[in-house]
Amino acid sequence: MIVNVNGGTISEEEKNAYMNYVIGKHSDQKITRLDINLDGDYVDLKYYYEPKNFERIRRITGYLVGTLDHWNNGKRAEERDRVKHDVSVMEQI
Repeated sequence: MIVNVNGGTISEEEKNAYMNYVIGKHSDQKITRLDINLDGDYVDLKYYYEPKNFERIRRITGYLVGTLDHWNNGKRAEERDRVKHDVSVMEQI
């Protein structure tokens, strides 16, 4: 984890305490960077997570799918030719 201290200096012990606090609070995600911003008696912690990979699931032609790898040519053509509708905002009178 990269740790940046801005607006002053703190001891290594205090820096480790902030790191442990953030890691403990967000133990389900990996934190890649921690910015410690000092402003007098106030401390602002800003942290950044490692991106998570996820599979997008969408409804296409009546099926919930993540990828089209297992579809035959007919279903792929049906997906390619479908009409995508736009959501418009109604004007107020």
